Amino acid sequence: MKLSGPLRDFQDRLGHSFAKPELLIRSVTHSSMSSPHRDDNQRLEFLGDRVLGLVMSEALLNADPNAAEGLLAPRFNALVRKETCADVARQIDLGAVLKLGRSEMLTGGRRKEALLADAMEAVIAAVYLDAGFDAARDRVIDLWGDRITNVKEDARDPKTALQEFAQGQGMPPPTYVEIARDGPDHAPLFTIEARLKSGAAEQAQASSKRMAEQSAAKALLARVTGDKT
Repeated sequence: MKLSGPLRDFQDRLGHSFAKPELLIRSVTHSSMSSPHRDDNQRLEFLGDRVLGLVMSEALLNADPNAAEGLLAPRFNALVRKETCADVARQIDLGAVLKLGRSEMLTGGRRKEALLADAMEAVIAAVYLDAGFDAARDRVIDLWGDRITNVKEDARDPKTALQEFAQGQGMPPPTYVEIARDGPDHAPLFTIEARLKSGAAEQAQASSKRMAEQSAAKALLARVTGDKT
C-alpha cells in the first residue's frame, strides 16, 4: 500500500517511516469516514492512550527520581490530557492529513481539540504496532520535548486548582457562565466567565467551552492569589 504525498510529508514531520502504511492511514481516519471496508482510528486511540501513559510515567520517574507520587500525578495529568495531545498534533500539522466525513469537514473538524487529541493518540498506537514500544517512546519523547522537563511543580489544571482554592477559603465551588458565543458554527468563539462566591470574576475566550473555562479559571486564580506566572 502506497501513501499519498501529504501522508509521506506527514511521516517526515512525525519522524517515523511506516513499514505498514495501512496503520498510518487507519490512525488518521475519523469515525465519520469509517465503513465496512475502512477502519477508523477509535481502537488505535484506545491503545495509544495507554502507550502514551506508560511513556510519560517512565519519563517522569527518570526526570525526577526523588519526586513523590503527589507531585508526579498532576505532572502526568498535564502531559497526557487532551489539550496537550492536541497541541502536539498541531505542532506536526496532523489536522492536515485527517480523513474526515463531510459533516466533520464542514464543522471545522481539522481544528477540533478533541478530534486532534484522539488522532494523536491513534498515531502513537500506529507507531507502536508498526515498530514496537521503543520506537513509540522515542517519538513521544521527541514530540513532547521540553514539555516533559518544564512541566510545573504544581501541574494541576486551572479549574481543579481554583476549586481547591475556593474550598480552602470556605467557599462553594466556582461557577462558569457562558457570556457569549460568536463566529460561525464551524469556528465558534466562546466567552466564559469564572466566578467565585466572593464576587471575584474573570473572563476568557477560546474556540471550545472547555478551553475557555480553563483560561478563565487560570486568570481568576492568578487574580485572587497574586500569582501572575
